[in-house]
Amino acid sequence: MIQTSMVNPKISHRPTLCYRPVQPSDLEILEQIHSDVFPIRYESEFFQNVVNGRDIVSWAAVDRSQPNGRTDELIGFVTARIVMTKDSEITDLLRYDSSKGDQTLVYILTLGVVDAYRNLGIATSLIHEVIKYASSIPVCRAVYLHVISYNNPAIHLYKKMSFKCIRRLHGFYLINGQHYDSYLFVYYVNGGRSPCSPLVFVNFFITCVKTGLKSVAAKLRKNEEKMVKWPKCKETRGLVLLQNKQTVKTELSGCEYV
Repeated sequence: MIQTSMVNPKISHRPTLCYRPVQPSDLEILEQIHSDVFPIRYESEFFQNVVNGRDIVSWAAVDRSQPNGRTDELIGFVTARIVMTKDSEITDLLRYDSSKGDQTLVYILTLGVVDAYRNLGIATSLIHEVIKYASSIPVCRAVYLHVISYNNPAIHLYKKMSFKCIRRLHGFYLINGQHYDSYLFVYYVNGGRSPCSPLVFVNFFITCVKTGLKSVAAKLRKNEEKMVKWPKCKETRGLVLLQNKQTVKTELSGCEYV
């Protein structure tokens, strides 16, 4: 349980924030906040699974200083699910060892904070709860999630928390008949990391070869300059040695999905 006090001009008191698991009594307010926050509608089965902990883990944020007996009412939440790495969509983004079939991931399903309590660090604290949970599972290798492309505050938050934007999924969301792109963010835990792609390896090898060749060429030029003596003449002109340089720029965006 985490508690902290901050000031927000949108509320008339100093909140005392506390974090706990989502419970059955949160069902109604959980549904209401999802409806207010997300453009996507969730089935009632989803909410039943969340409040009863059926294959979904969740954390709630509450304000112990709320008046009128609402000290345990949800003001924020995060829901997540454990996914087998071999069955996930990001197997190619991990150094996955197929001999270790028990490796898992934690996928963040939903994250939301009511408007009056935003910008108090609640979302950050909720995500930290998920990361801490994932890190406590020895076979877990990463936490990952999708963000709709126009949700700039969320994108900024995940980048600030060291999530890696790995891929861009075109038309991932279908909302009111319109398709929207999604970004895929990953946070590696317990030694999990992105594999070195063949392109990265080839570019690294080429860079090493070019660096070696340039070093040899530089030594040869130095030796030639020591050996050659230029004759004196009345009209002297500076000798300019021109070397064609190629600048190789490799952009490793890693397929951004937002």
